[in-house]
Amino acid sequence: MPRVVVFSEYGPPDVLHVVDRQEPVPAPNEVLIRVEAAGVQPFDAMFRAGYARQWAPAHFPQPLGNEFAGTIVGIGENLREFKIGDRVLGWSRGDAYADVITVPANQMVIKPEHMSWPEAGALSASGQTASTALGALDLAKGETLLVHAAAGGVGSFAVQIAVEHGIRVIGTASEVNHDYLRELGAIPVDYHGDLVANVRAVAPSGIDASLIAVGGEPPLEASVALVSNRTRIVTVAFEASTERYGITRVGTQRSQERLLSLTALYDAGKLHVPVGQVFALTEAADAHRLIETGHSRGKAVIVTQ
Repeated sequence: MPRVVVFSEYGPPDVLHVVDRQEPVPAPNEVLIRVEAAGVQPFDAMFRAGYARQWAPAHFPQPLGNEFAGTIVGIGENLREFKIGDRVLGWSRGDAYADVITVPANQMVIKPEHMSWPEAGALSASGQTASTALGALDLAKGETLLVHAAAGGVGSFAVQIAVEHGIRVIGTASEVNHDYLRELGAIPVDYHGDLVANVRAVAPSGIDASLIAVGGEPPLEASVALVSNRTRIVTVAFEASTERYGITRVGTQRSQERLLSLTALYDAGKLHVPVGQVFALTEAADAHRLIETGHSRGKAVIVTQ
């Protein structure tokens, strides 16, 4: 029988476990996907731990995962735009850590031919989050953008998309990730020590906008000190003190059009998908332990094979 990762109570990563379930049947507007890879998001860990229960309560046993890549193995009766055998990537209803899932056809696109399964599984959520956040900042060519946690999943995508649009990017990361950021086109700065001074040393003319892709107050404090217009500071992190600083939290606006723009950049050789560690479906708890450190490079990915 097909497997799925679930949790039956809130708690640490160890509450995650694999169970068997009946193969789902696609609705008329859906397809049945044999999942090859699923990205692991920081929200997944928050959801599992119960930090989002007030506005996104779990329904036990609760599956996880909102981005996937896989092969279409079944199709709803009303669909014409996809066919069995198509290799696709997209976003799901929150059950992507699984062998098979059903997904509405308007939540996926064809996978680029040369994109690996782990890359495809890691693109949809963080890539579209980065694209949404950059759109909210309304950056102009030649401006300077500060990206906090620039070596992470969202940060890595944001750096590359911004650079492609002619934006000068300063990225915060630990020193071990500085060469990686240079490869992506960013100017790295260490977030240890006096972050504001570190940024000003490489950007003496100032910072026009800031994208915060990590929780905690230090990035908020530094952004307010460096960017005079707080409407040009956004965060994608779930941080309780965001409103106190007058900073806007940006959610992800997902669409086929936005996802197609990302796969087009990949096909053009202008977007690297930052896959970090890869885990088996039975190792979902280990994947959550990794992302909860807050210091992983790129995206953690779960593979089913």
